[in-house]
Amino acid sequence: MDDKDLKIIEILAEDSRTPFTEIAKRIRVSESTVRKRIKNLEDEGVIKKYSIIIDPAKIGYNTVAIVGLDVEPTKFLSVASKLTEFKEVKYVATSTGDHMIMFEVWTRDGKELTKVISEKIGKIEGIHRICPSIILEKLKS
Repeated sequence: MDDKDLKIIEILAEDSRTPFTEIAKRIRVSESTVRKRIKNLEDEGVIKKYSIIIDPAKIGYNTVAIVGLDVEPTKFLSVASKLTEFKEVKYVATSTGDHMIMFEVWTRDGKELTKVISEKIGKIEGIHRICPSIILEKLKS
């Protein structure tokens, strides 16, 4: 990977819909070179997928929370795996620090968040502590 690959990644991270012709112009190479480089980045797993960033409030999800979980060590992977099954959970990450697992939940309101935490998450075997933090404003995605 060289500086041109890094610049391609930077451009696509800013807007994954940037045309190959525009990327070629910005990094001063041919469009075919950009196509080949992007294909290589995809094949090597550097670029895993292209996605969109959604404003949850604009589609009715007014309560977004990042939740930390402390779990029984023997249940660590099974709890993390179970969390991926809930439609309200948008990402799951294992972590070090204050909590063993971190995840993001989108709900319509605080009442629904409470229900998801108590009736779905709280019933997973092996969880010791649930620590939700409601996001007030996301400044960067």
